[in-house]
Amino acid sequence: MALPKSLSHSSLTAPYGLGPLGVAAGIFFMMGFVTWLNGPLISFVRVAFSLGDVAAFMVPMVFYISYFIFSIPASFLARSLGLRKGLSVALLLCALGVATFGQFVSMRIYGGALTGLLILGAGLSLMQVVVNPLVSLLGPSDRAAQRIAVMGVCNKFAGILAPIVLATVVMGDIDHVAQSASAAPDAAARNAVLNTFVHAIYTPYMGMALLLLVAAVTVVFCPLPNLQAPLIPGMPDSGTRIFRPHLVFGILTMFLYVGVEVMAGDAIGTYGQQFGFPLSQTKFFTSFTLGAMLFGYLLGFAIIPRIITQERFLELSCIAGIILTLMAFLTTGYVSVACVALLGAANAMMMPTIFPIAIRGAGPWTPLASALLVMTYSGGAIIPQIYVALKPLIGFQAMFALLVIPSYFAVFFYARRYGQTGLLPLDQTP
Repeated sequence: MALPKSLSHSSLTAPYGLGPLGVAAGIFFMMGFVTWLNGPLISFVRVAFSLGDVAAFMVPMVFYISYFIFSIPASFLARSLGLRKGLSVALLLCALGVATFGQFVSMRIYGGALTGLLILGAGLSLMQVVVNPLVSLLGPSDRAAQRIAVMGVCNKFAGILAPIVLATVVMGDIDHVAQSASAAPDAAARNAVLNTFVHAIYTPYMGMALLLLVAAVTVVFCPLPNLQAPLIPGMPDSGTRIFRPHLVFGILTMFLYVGVEVMAGDAIGTYGQQFGFPLSQTKFFTSFTLGAMLFGYLLGFAIIPRIITQERFLELSCIAGIILTLMAFLTTGYVSVACVALLGAANAMMMPTIFPIAIRGAGPWTPLASALLVMTYSGGAIIPQIYVALKPLIGFQAMFALLVIPSYFAVFFYARRYGQTGLLPLDQTP
């Protein structure tokens, strides 16, 4: 059956126009900026609070575990508030989290700083639950990955900027600070050095909190459609059942994927330090991974679905990820780090493809299905913690490969099983 003109594949967002997509793009930029600060923050808190790897990796752990804790409550809140109010409340929570983190870091109270990250994660959980279905459903289904790729470009461009801004404005010559603190003759002198170092974070974080507050007010006045995934034609009980195989296995797949993304993005600094690279270099490594992700998004946007389907692109991305991980294991130094950074390109189109597949046919369960998938972002908390706990036992390169390669295989088989067969496209009728 021919597609209605309003859903022509020539349009990315028909029949809703580009306005809602533009609002979503701005939100994804803000999400990317606050999210991808985590990579250099690991090095920052390691020096500021004199921590080891496991304690420093509490930064991504607390941040990403918040998705597991808050996503289901966020789905009910989103359903109650609607799209605009839901996004506004999410931005308010993010502003509170950023301000709390900045305040407690400047006071050198690590538990308070982690509380700020938990609040920030709560805001982002609500934001993801609301905005991901919006982007996935804002036009033809076979261009969903393209729309999410646009969001990814905004997110990762912000992610490239964030570590650079933090590294230059806040972290400065972090190697000199670490050496000065270690060489301090007594605790008072060491605390004086570190107090000066951490105070630099206060003004930038309060500035970010203010911008998020302004965005929260602005979103209230933006016209945004409330969307839910259409039911799958011909599938029995499609309006009453949510836990279908493509969602259940999508949840597992997304958990593994987010863990891999965080390994390549946030853990790359720690990975580089194992080769002896100084903090003054490794604090920028997250930006290299996000630069590769930006390239991957642009490539995906350019060729999907003109040359290749989004599901086939996902399979090829997994193969590229496996090859790059093997190369990282078999090489050393800058070559190995470069292979890890290039995983960003392989990872770029994975979430944009997994998410639309997993929520197909959710109907009125769309907010809950979205929340369950957002919960799996906790993979970014669990998998890096496994890495830092076990790498002293078997080696940091071997541990990296043992976590990442099986995850890519899992994503590959999900794409092969549920991406191409078993479900009708959302904009197709029998």
